[in-house]
Amino acid sequence: MSTPDADGFLAEQLLRLSRRLHRIQKRQLEPVGITPAQSRLLRTLVHYEAPPRMADLAERLEVVPRAVTSTVDGLEAGGLVRRVPDPTNRRVIRIELTEQGRAALRDLRSARRAAAEEILAPLDAEQRAQLTTLLNALFESPRERDC
Repeated sequence: MSTPDADGFLAEQLLRLSRRLHRIQKRQLEPVGITPAQSRLLRTLVHYEAPPRMADLAERLEVVPRAVTSTVDGLEAGGLVRRVPDPTNRRVIRIELTEQGRAALRDLRSARRAAAEEILAPLDAEQRAQLTTLLNALFESPRERDC
């Protein structure tokens, strides 16, 4: 049975791990020239059959629309995405990957694998499987679904 102090310590460890993972990922992404937020948006874009609206991206990423606008601005300046008018409603703008953006995604995958390997290096295969099971249990928590 866990105690409040043990739970607090565990929560703190998870937060520290999250910050460490963010630092490692940021370092791995620097040569690609993309921030973690930009990486996340690019990876999200590939899950849409048709180019999404910024509001769709904000909802999926669970961020405010202004954050998506800023991220898209940076990616567009780098030639990785472009804004395109919706074919059925000219007032709606959609975001699509460019060829340069697809190439950046390939680089991102390599950088993310390197970051994951660095953070998971102390764990053997069995420990990684256990961690996967535990993290899945946390993500499938009924409390989170109720929020």
